Amino acid sequence: MGAERRRDPWRIHFFQRTEPDGGSGRVPAMDFLDGLSTSTTAEVSAILDAVAAGPPPSFSGGGMWEAMSGAMAGIYEVRVRGGGRNHRVFCLLVRDGKGLGGPSIVVLGGLSKPRRSPAASRDYRTVLADRAEFRRTGRVWA
Repeated sequence: MGAERRRDPWRIHFFQRTEPDGGSGRVPAMDFLDGLSTSTTAEVSAILDAVAAGPPPSFSGGGMWEAMSGAMAGIYEVRVRGGGRNHRVFCLLVRDGKGLGGPSIVVLGGLSKPRRSPAASRDYRTVLADRAEFRRTGRVWA
């Protein structure tokens, strides 16, 4: 039996806006998490930590970490419930982004919605705009 190579955990970074119309300097995911209960935020954090330790390519989500499809392909979501609502936190996997220090999960933002209902199209448009801005700027909160 050969020796297994231990995989280092991925880093977790939070996207920071630079665009003036998007609230330059704002960190959408942190703004979102600040509006959740302490226990829901802790659950999101625990899932992100587990995915990072997985690391992401081999992490089995069990419904809490899912790849999105269609226009949202390439984005992953953390899924939790709390306070009678579903909460989603949107992330990118970046293997070698400049200034990230190695493979990273970049947390873009989040949304809350009633159970068994779709998210609003505008919420998805915001996530896609944030992804586009991150790809242009590579800016994360330090």
